[in-house]
Amino acid sequence: MNQSSTAASAAAGIVTAIVGFTSSFVVILTGLRAVGASDGQAASGLLALCVVVGLSTLWLALRHRVPVTTAWSTPGGAVLGTAGASASGFGDAVGAFIICAVLLLLSGLWPALGRLASAIPAPIAQAMLAGVLFPLCLRAVTGLEESPAAVAPVLIVWLLGIVLLPKWAVPLAFLATGMVVGVHLASSGAQVHAGDMVPSIELTAPTFSLGAIVGIALPLYVVTMASQNLPGVAVLRSYGYQAPWRDSLVTTGVGSLLAAPFGGNSVNLAAISAALAAAPETGVAAERRWLNAVWCGASYIVLAVSAAAVVTLAGAAPAGLLAAVAGVALLGAFGGAVQGAWAETQLRLPVVVTFLVAASGAVFAGIGAAFWALVAGVLMSLLINLTSSGRLRRRGAGG
Repeated sequence: MNQSSTAASAAAGIVTAIVGFTSSFVVILTGLRAVGASDGQAASGLLALCVVVGLSTLWLALRHRVPVTTAWSTPGGAVLGTAGASASGFGDAVGAFIICAVLLLLSGLWPALGRLASAIPAPIAQAMLAGVLFPLCLRAVTGLEESPAAVAPVLIVWLLGIVLLPKWAVPLAFLATGMVVGVHLASSGAQVHAGDMVPSIELTAPTFSLGAIVGIALPLYVVTMASQNLPGVAVLRSYGYQAPWRDSLVTTGVGSLLAAPFGGNSVNLAAISAALAAAPETGVAAERRWLNAVWCGASYIVLAVSAAAVVTLAGAAPAGLLAAVAGVALLGAFGGAVQGAWAETQLRLPVVVTFLVAASGAVFAGIGAAFWALVAGVLMSLLINLTSSGRLRRRGAGG
């Protein structure tokens, strides 16, 4: 392989990792903090996720010679952002991460479980995700009201990026966020200690509560399967590649299980960023694009070193800034979820109910809204199916 091809693979892989990291790490931090993580635990979780994403991508790409990449669950981070009431402490959240990881692993080892998860109508799962994302996306607007001087420059950079460099719009917004934080630190006189930026890991003892298992683990598993793993397979297929489905579930399940005690939520097939490594635009021959994924995996391991620094600087950000940036980062996912939710006319009413329950943030019996949204949507869809079947039978008898 010549030097130009190697350089193209390196560029594609590094870009994939940078875009994947910068476009969603704030969502992960926001979610981890919402379920009780301290700054140290959040930094540990981000570091663990980077390492697991890097190693799992390397393993799958080298083993199958396919440009398959993995990622942390950005929609899962959004679920965490609204699930704080389901956990009485970060230990409960870690316990839920472990349960979700076991479910992902079993989905690879026992296909029947994966089919059971797929039995939930896709529009219902997408409506639940859209409802979870809706209040988070609104923070881009409310943040502008809360801290206009801090949020406005970031939104302007993002809008310019949408027009000029769509692929880089969200990473550019994060770059602008870093500059705003730097200006804020300089003007406020606040100090950031170098010791806080040294990479470190923290083990958190898991606890297993019913509220966290039902309110965090199950919605996290559903959105990871429906909004990450299945679309990830579709993206690879669109470029002529067959995703190693069972091996990917087993690998990411084991990786998620290893990351959980260190604060990492879940790892899955990459969906949005997957195209950056697999597309012809990388300039790499189709049979060599698996090397793009190898470079991506290696880059994530390097990025793991920055986790503590990222969390430290995020903690120094002006009020409302990070929540607003997370809202901007989730707009694409929200749009995709809304489009998927409204795909089937027959399920419009169950979809609306699911969306409203998820967006309400209501907590019943110590269990968050995401779970109840799924329950409401599935029950409504079953009721409509039964009603439709009854009408068809009556029409048949009448004929």
